[in-house]
Amino acid sequence: MRLLLDLGNTRLKWALRDGAQWHAQGAVAWNDDVVLALHDAWRHLPAPHHVFGASVVDGAREAQIAAVVSTRFERTTTWLRTPAEACGVRNAYPEPGRLGVDRFLGMVAARAEGLAPCVLAGVGTALTLDALDADGKHLGGLIAPGPQLMQQSLLGATARVLVDRPGRVLEAADNTPDAVASGCWQAAAALVERFVAHMSASLGGAPQLILGGGDAESLAPLIALPSRLSQDSVLRGLSVWSDAHTPVEQSL
Repeated sequence: MRLLLDLGNTRLKWALRDGAQWHAQGAVAWNDDVVLALHDAWRHLPAPHHVFGASVVDGAREAQIAAVVSTRFERTTTWLRTPAEACGVRNAYPEPGRLGVDRFLGMVAARAEGLAPCVLAGVGTALTLDALDADGKHLGGLIAPGPQLMQQSLLGATARVLVDRPGRVLEAADNTPDAVASGCWQAAAALVERFVAHMSASLGGAPQLILGGGDAESLAPLIALPSRLSQDSVLRGLSVWSDAHTPVEQSL
């Protein structure tokens, strides 16, 4: 039994994996009392044999979570740092650790599930794009602000672009709230479409488009391409990776 941890920019997601089954799952936002929330959530869980984590946050928060794991389960946390190659995926970055581990694990999950060749779009605080070919080779990607961060950045950097309500996404707006929302969400959709079009030749035709992240469901209808939504791709990729790195004699 393994406890898997996904420390994202906005929240921490966790799952207890028992063999091929998800035994329990949960999430807590960083602006909540994370320590208290995890102690409450894990109070009645069986102790895992191993704990694996993937993190895009700072070392202080990693240490905080590792301390909760140690207190609750008397286990140490093994943190995955992005490798050059693992689980059939080959990282395109010459400095492998510079690629976000969340992006790498998303590709691991997609390859393990037979979805390559594909383009993976992570739609959250950042908008990340990665191309993965049929052989598991990462062809590179892009990073941009996510649509909500785009809106916040625009409003924070301008004195006269003011909104008094959430905007609607329209083809053309006649007021500032709708114009801001429409411009940012359509910009994100257009970047996804452009990246897919640009990478299609290298991927041998029209690749599968996989959308993940907290804003994926909102962005999907704005993209003029077929797509599939992917939930918990980091946890699913971490599960694949941990399968290959859990000592058999200790996991029985």
